[in-house]
Amino acid sequence: MFDIALGVARGIEYLHRGCDMRILHFDIKPHNILLDENFTPKVSDFGLAKLYPTDNSIVTLTAARGTMGYMAPELFYKNIGGVSYKADVYSFGMLLMEMASRRKNMNERVDRPSQVYFPSWVYQQFSEGKEIEMGINAVEEDRTILKKMILVALWCIQMKPSDRPSMNRVVELLEGDVELLEMPPKPFQTPKGMSVQGGIGNFRNLPWLPPPGDSSNSLTIVINQR
Repeated sequence: MFDIALGVARGIEYLHRGCDMRILHFDIKPHNILLDENFTPKVSDFGLAKLYPTDNSIVTLTAARGTMGYMAPELFYKNIGGVSYKADVYSFGMLLMEMASRRKNMNERVDRPSQVYFPSWVYQQFSEGKEIEMGINAVEEDRTILKKMILVALWCIQMKPSDRPSMNRVVELLEGDVELLEMPPKPFQTPKGMSVQGGIGNFRNLPWLPPPGDSSNSLTIVINQR
């Protein structure tokens, strides 16, 4: 699983840095990762992709694009930061988290309510210095790889685009020593005073939105009917 994750990271890095024009995929998710007979991953489905010059840092979009549960928050929050290649980094982080946990990030069929949103639960576990259970047959190498994948994923899903690493850095982190990885900040803080744009759909797939009835954040939601 780790080799597949690393291969996907390298593929996205190539889209961002290896072409004359930068390619933003905007729909990185499990369904768009294909495996060949050697289990080499291929990034597929470029229907939502956008090209823009490599020297441009921000891309202009007329509407949010992607799949709920993998879409970066800046696609909705107007003032959190411009939309850029960091949106793909966020999507990869959500994908990497699911690959590490072998479950959907949002799953209501769990033993404890705190485990419904896996990234939040695992961040709390790591913050308290707890180990993640992997089963009785897990060896130390497996635990090390799991920890590395989760820590890198947590860096990728930081709320602000500027706090996320580039895909080049993501590859370096995955290839590097887990002991050199720092614990990232909590990635789920919802900025106050932010307005939201785009078709929102299922709110429970957007953990950085406030829960129902929470008035601590002022949000204006504009539903795109097109």
